[in-house]
Amino acid sequence: MAFRFSRLWWEVVELKHLGKYLADRSVPASVRRSFVTKRYTEMYHSVYLYFDIISAIEFDKSGDHLATGDRGGRVVLFERTDVKNLGSRKDLEAQDYPISRHPEFRYKTEFQSHEPEFDYLKSLEIEEKINKIKWCQAANHVLFLLSTNDKTIKYWKVQEKKVKKISEMNVDASQAVQNDNIASSSMISPRGYLPNGGCPERPQGHLNNDLSMPPGGFPSLRLPVVVRNQETSLIARCRRTYAHAHDYHINSISNNSDGETFISADDLRINLWNLEISNQSFNIVDVKPANMEDLTEVITSAEFHPTHCNMLAYSSSKGSIRLVDLRQSALCDNHSKMFEEHEAPGSRSFFTEIIASISDVKFAKDGRHILSRDYMTLKLWDINMESGPVATFQVHEYLRPKLCDLYENDSIFDKFDCCLSGDGLHVATGSYSNLFRVFGCIPGSNEATTLEASKNPMRRQVQTPQGLQNLWAALPVLSDEEQKAQESKLMEIHMISQPNYSI
Repeated sequence: MAFRFSRLWWEVVELKHLGKYLADRSVPASVRRSFVTKRYTEMYHSVYLYFDIISAIEFDKSGDHLATGDRGGRVVLFERTDVKNLGSRKDLEAQDYPISRHPEFRYKTEFQSHEPEFDYLKSLEIEEKINKIKWCQAANHVLFLLSTNDKTIKYWKVQEKKVKKISEMNVDASQAVQNDNIASSSMISPRGYLPNGGCPERPQGHLNNDLSMPPGGFPSLRLPVVVRNQETSLIARCRRTYAHAHDYHINSISNNSDGETFISADDLRINLWNLEISNQSFNIVDVKPANMEDLTEVITSAEFHPTHCNMLAYSSSKGSIRLVDLRQSALCDNHSKMFEEHEAPGSRSFFTEIIASISDVKFAKDGRHILSRDYMTLKLWDINMESGPVATFQVHEYLRPKLCDLYENDSIFDKFDCCLSGDGLHVATGSYSNLFRVFGCIPGSNEATTLEASKNPMRRQVQTPQGLQNLWAALPVLSDEEQKAQESKLMEIHMISQPNYSI
């Protein structure tokens, strides 16, 4: 929040200079006032709307709680209400109970998870944006979750507590309302104070006028009685902070099935943590070469196996998924299995490696399959078959003729998440223009649905991503020769502007 106001403050300072500049150019006062007011309104909304954009979202295993994180470092929790107090979904289905088509969630609570920081050692600003949220195992109606920004992971405990109130005091009700409490009334007495902490002398036995005493004093000493009423309030408390373990931006966190450990991954390393130990982590994967000029790929996502606590998978920017076994060695640089789709001969182009970069990986609930998302497709892998994916779902194939334009405006580097349904029969991923795609993954199924996310819960189904097709139809279509020439030019620019990972 402080960062938000400081940013707005500098915008206001800039506006003052702009107003002075317009005045020096003899611009009429009414025109200046109108221009500055309009500009301030635009800046105010842009600053605040930027921080309200959701950057992370996660359901818990039961589906009854939803957590969202935004660019302002806040975590907002929602609770499902349409099946509450009606039993489990399985019981309702057995009773042929009608279940609402669209789940309903109500606001539960929110808290400030991260604040903006500054790394003075590296002269680097660390923004408060929430990158990932993961739910941990709940206990005794208490919720636990992990949240992370670029550098710091926090372990949160959210629970309901009954509000405590003082029911009996030594003073009567009228005096209690006036003074709130005895201690505070004596502290804020309007007596004068002398320099260096001194106070004026008063006669011995003098009583403060703020504290009303009954005639003859109190008959007996009674301690205030604290009672718990029926009112409850949700309290979020940070139990652990896991910091100073990553040199690069954290892109993934994942809970282990043992309920005691979790992993965090950045571009070059994966660390293993214990939930109860915040000052120590173990580096289990390190792909950083001795010479940074030899760097060819980075880690893009990592996830623990849902049932086997010794297995995890991580993806790379070259389109491969590696499965590692923690029982083999302490440092798992050598993978046990590698999943990668081989290129067709003669199909390689300048964009091949860019669009092959995997942005997200998810295990199926049974742990048998892995779902991966690259820029163009969704791929479903069987962990017992390394030769290729068992299913490929086209998401952005209609954008292939526009890859040059997507590269120039950096849209080709956009990242999309993916997920599987609980029964493993459907997969889903996001797209542009508030659209997301849902595919059936039963062998032989051609089910493919495009849905639009809107404020209306009765989402309309879109058979084809028409909005995107109209968006890109206005762009010029290049011939094969023009496209190859543009790819060669982009290759030269790309070689010059390689990211610098040196530390």
